[in-house]
Amino acid sequence: MRLLIVEDERRLAVSLARGLTAEGFVVDVVHDGLDGLHRAGEGGYDLIVLDIMLPGMNGYRVCSALRAAGDETPILMLTAKDGEYDEAEGLDTGADDYLTKPFSYVVLLARVRALLRRRTRGGAALLRVGDLAVDPGSRRVTVDEEEVALTAKEFAVLEQLASRAGEVVSKAEILEHSWDFAYEGDVNVVEVHVSALRRKLGADRIRTVRGAGYRLDGRA
Repeated sequence: MRLLIVEDERRLAVSLARGLTAEGFVVDVVHDGLDGLHRAGEGGYDLIVLDIMLPGMNGYRVCSALRAAGDETPILMLTAKDGEYDEAEGLDTGADDYLTKPFSYVVLLARVRALLRRRTRGGAALLRVGDLAVDPGSRRVTVDEEEVALTAKEFAVLEQLASRAGEVVSKAEILEHSWDFAYEGDVNVVEVHVSALRRKLGADRIRTVRGAGYRLDGRA
């Protein structure tokens, strides 16, 4: 799952990004409200962690602009303020939750997971492709009801393929979904993770479409 952190306190932003990346999330970071609005507007994020006091455009305005544009991505607001009216204003602009600094990273992680569960409640997010089931909420993968252990990156690659089962997904699209925007390494890293998925899920499940990308096929 992809998260966007919009936070001008760089040490805090880096710390949060490292922690959330270690939990298996793909994390992008920007430090300015206008940059955050632009990045969020490009879409593809499952949750936004948004500071209120930002240069360029404050978090209230960013949140309000996203909601006005029809963007319903869950937003967790962060602020050094602690007044009830500040919290009310944040929620009134469309934020889904509110966390006051200083906060425990454990609490933030719990809030993030709760918002993601809320978004996928009801099982709508469960991806089934033949006997393969991918659950983005719990990050569990099963084949014929047997759980398969995947690394965070393997899961991210499989999630992208499963969400577009039967379609050809290019390496560039997989990189965009599964690695942060600053990644400048070899695109062939995708091949490494696809090979690992084939070993774990079955060699014939993920097809290579020469010159185009990969396609996940169902198998009864």
